[in-house]
Amino acid sequence: MKPDKQQFLQLIKEHELLIFKVCRIYGHTDHERQDLYQEIMIQLWKGFESFRGEAKFTTWMYRVAVYTAISGIRKTKNSKVEYRDPTQIPEPSFHPDDGKEREQQLAALYDAIKTLDEISKAIVMLYLDDKSYQEMEEILGINEAHLRVKMSRIKERLKKLTKN
Repeated sequence: MKPDKQQFLQLIKEHELLIFKVCRIYGHTDHERQDLYQEIMIQLWKGFESFRGEAKFTTWMYRVAVYTAISGIRKTKNSKVEYRDPTQIPEPSFHPDDGKEREQQLAALYDAIKTLDEISKAIVMLYLDDKSYQEMEEILGINEAHLRVKMSRIKERLKKLTKN
């Protein structure tokens, strides 16, 4: 069965801030964030047909976005680039938040988050998006008790890094 392009675009439009968060946390430059956004969109579109709705759409979307970001970091320079016909991938508009004041307020937090390891970044991102520890466990595959311990340590580290 062919995936429904309109349904996909509607779901992405409703939840694309989630993708922007992942890109903001894992991309260091605008170019890297845009590349990561495109790669996440490709992976979401490729996997959309197999999405069965057993988990919430946002849970599945987070999982795809985070694993795409983490696997992109681990790729070597010699990895094979797979060609995708751009006309076959739906493309919502890319409109990063251009609110200067808000961006400045978040810059210090994002700078501190960037110093964390990849898994800790994912935990913080999900926490900031008000995901429960149970949802985090489902997305990341890390047991809830371990997530709570890691989150406590992450909070302490971020407090030290953002202290003025």
